[in-house]
This record gives sequence, structure tokens and C-alpha cells, in this order.
Amino acid sequence: MSEKPHVMVVDDDLAMCNFLRTFLGSRGYGALAVSNADEAVRRFHADRPAAVLLDVVMPGSMDGLGALEAFKKIDKDVPIIVISGQGRTNIVVQAMKLGATDFICKPFEEAELEVVIGNALKQRQLTREVASLRQQLKEQSTCTMISGDSEAMREVRELISRVADTDITVLVRGESGTGKELVARALHGGSLRKDKPFVKVNCAALPTELLESELFGFEKGAFTGAMQHKPGKFEFANHGTMFLDEIGDLSFPLQAKLLQVLQDGEFSRLGGKADVHVDVRVIAATNAELEQAVLDGRFREDLYFRLNVVTITVPPLRERRDQIPDLTDYFLKKYSVQYNKPMASVSVETAALFMTYEWPGNVRQLENLIKRVVVLGTEVPIIRELQQAPMPFPARPAMAMIPERPLAAPVSNSLARWRRVGRRRIDGELAVVGEL
Repeated sequence: MSEKPHVMVVDDDLAMCNFLRTFLGSRGYGALAVSNADEAVRRFHADRPAAVLLDVVMPGSMDGLGALEAFKKIDKDVPIIVISGQGRTNIVVQAMKLGATDFICKPFEEAELEVVIGNALKQRQLTREVASLRQQLKEQSTCTMISGDSEAMREVRELISRVADTDITVLVRGESGTGKELVARALHGGSLRKDKPFVKVNCAALPTELLESELFGFEKGAFTGAMQHKPGKFEFANHGTMFLDEIGDLSFPLQAKLLQVLQDGEFSRLGGKADVHVDVRVIAATNAELEQAVLDGRFREDLYFRLNVVTITVPPLRERRDQIPDLTDYFLKKYSVQYNKPMASVSVETAALFMTYEWPGNVRQLENLIKRVVVLGTEVPIIRELQQAPMPFPARPAMAMIPERPLAAPVSNSLARWRRVGRRRIDGELAVVGEL
């Protein structure tokens, strides 16, 4: 660690505080000593130490276990080492349930304490590195999914950059599997709300009654089984972004309630008497024809216009074939690591099939095929599947309005990136694949 880690000592025994402060300083740590739990919680807010050495039994309105619980609410990942002269099993169990990293009984050996602190700080560093890598992977995923040189994808990226830092409602449209959620995450990531919650709800995944309680929450006694108050997803998304996927499947009564949230920023819980006020940006997505649903009376016209302030249409994969090599490489790396089965590339034959296939399942279908290749360690099944594939599903009317682009140029340009002499296994025999 580049900076000296600061460790907070919380103990009402001043002699112990002084000893631990000297001990930590001699081991290269900064030390902050506090003699009561209430003051420790206040200092923790301001100083955010790398770890805490915490006594259990202390005078005042809050004891060590209360302070432990408060620390974890502020920073759930901070390592807390409980030190106490009372090594009773029930205290140890309570401390561990509240999130303590380790427990040491007084008196203790200095070497023992040194090892425990070192391990706790190493674990915290590893946790932070894993979180950082996951965030980088998520950002790389979003970047890869919405890359591409096609005119349609350039328009998608331009619209994202224009409206991301606003609170305007966005409707993301496109066929299933094109990456609409990634567009929503890119909008959230480029907004002033990026450090606040991003909450996703699939409107097609739950029946109306359950979906209403999921979105808006309920009060105790609102229905049979409602034993306590439960906040809804809109409350969890307060000051952040709510992504409503498959908005076209939202029932008519819930459409009215959603319209109230969009217009007034308030709603009532199931069984509630008072309105709940929230500040939430809504991004909706659909692969349905909302215009036809409005004409058929299945979707409210006022909600349609309220959602359709800015529309971002994600093109199907067959209309952005230049992305296929990058997506293939990304999914190969992702699942090679996930399943610990290294695979650097696909064969030239598979690459050619990828570039000419129509991809009715879009990016999701490509991802699942690559996952299967990595897990099985062979391309033979997917080559046969793509070669024997029936005619693609007919395009939805909204997608059919986009003129088909000629395929020859993108196919030729993208295959040039894959040209090489490679090797692949076919039915257990090693074959050399020559230059295309």
C-alpha cells in the first residue's frame, strides 16, 4: 500500500490505548486512539480508518458491539478486530454476526496481533482490487457492446453523450438481445447520478400484484403475509436511476401509477396512506411496438409520450457486423477466465460463419455460442448449428423500417482482421486451417 494505513483504536483503558498506539507506530501504521464508542463513531465518519481495534466492554450509551454495528453501516468492508478481556463464546458469536473480522482476547502476544492486523489489511486491499477489476470489466463490457463504426452505432453513442448528464426520461428500443440494458448503464454511468444506485426491474418477470409491491413497496398488513413494512425499488433507486426493462408488458393499472411517478415524483405504497416522494431518473426499454399497443388500448397514450421523450434505437447485430470480431474476442477472454479454460481465438471457418450469419438472437446469442465453445473446448457443435440454421426469424415491423445495409464490405473488412493460419480440433483430429 502506497500510503501509511491508519488504524483506529477504541478502548476506555488509557494504558491500553497508549500501548496500542505505540505498537502500531512501531509497525509502520498511523494510529488514532479514542476512549469511548460514541466519539469513535463520530471520528470514523470523518477519518475513515483502514482498520479498527475495538474493545467490547465500554461505559457510555454505546458499547463496543453497538459501535461495531455502526461502523459496518458506514463502511461494510472495513476490517474490525475485536479485543476484549471477556472471551465468552456468546460475545465472540455476536461480534462475528455483526461483521467483525477477527477476535483477540486480552492478554495477547504482540506477534499475534501483528499477524491479525496484517491479514485484515491485506484482505481489505484484495477486496478493493477485486471491486476495481469488476468495475473495469463492467466498463469494458459496456464500451465493447456499444462500439462499432456503423452509422447506427455512432448515432447511439452520440445520443448517449448528449443526454447522459441530464435527468430526461429515455426510451431504449431494439430487438431482444441487442444490449439495451448496457445503453441504460452507459446513460447512468455518464450522469451526475453515477455514484447513486442503478436499479433494474424486469416488468415481464413478475405478475402484476407482485410487481406492484416490488416497485412501490407495501405497508405492514397491506395484504396477507405482509408482516412488516417493505420499501419498493423506487425507494432504493432514490437519487439514482431506475431501469424498467420490457416496459411494454406493464399492466394498465401499474402504467397509471408509473405515470404519477414520472410526472410528480411521488407514489403511495400498497396499503399506505401518505405519498412517498422520490427523485429518480427513469430509463425504459422495450422490444414491443408501443405505438400499436397504444392503438390497441393496451398501453396508455399519455405514458407513451411521457416515456418517449428521447428514443435510442439499438440496431440488431446483423446491421453492425463490424462489431462481431471485437465482441467475439471480448467473450472469449471473459469466459476463458471465468471457466479457467484458455482459448485465444476462434478458427477462420467459424469467423467466416459469424460474419455471414443473420443472428436472430443478436449479441446474446453470440455470447452464448462463445460460452459453449469455451466450456466444451471445441467449435464443432456451433459450426454445425450455424451451417444448418433455418431462415432467420422475420424482423419486427419497427426494425424492418431500417433499410438493410450491404453486407459485402463489412464482411470483407472484418474477416481481414481474422486472417491467419490457425489450428482447430475437428472430431478429435488436429487439422490445419489455411489462409482464406
